[in-house]
Amino acid sequence: MYLPTELAVLVLGAVLLLVHIMLAGQFKTLQYGVEWNAGARDADMPPLNAVAGRLSRAQANYQETFPVAIVALIGVVLAGKTSDLTAIATWTWLVSRIVYLPLYWAGVPYVRSLAWGVATLALVVILGVLLFS
Repeated sequence: MYLPTELAVLVLGAVLLLVHIMLAGQFKTLQYGVEWNAGARDADMPPLNAVAGRLSRAQANYQETFPVAIVALIGVVLAGKTSDLTAIATWTWLVSRIVYLPLYWAGVPYVRSLAWGVATLALVVILGVLLFS
């Protein structure tokens, strides 16, 4: 069975979401402890340390933009508008989001924002194909 590039990359994007969740959760657990992780998490906790905070924010950022990717990538497949352009934009989105995570983790400014911008532009290209082609 043939799986369009856009759907294959979308599956990889879901794996990336799991990576975000697991990394952020691991670093929160390192700071707050296993009891916190296993508990109901009802108590107010101190602010996250720098790394745990960055990973948590990177996860939140990915969760904000991943629904747009889902709509764009499934949309072009369902509409029969996949092309070399959408495949390139799809891979650009994923690679940029993969690059974004360690940059945010390390606290690298500007380049991290550039990676986010490239990923977002790739989604805009795919949405443009979906809407206007």
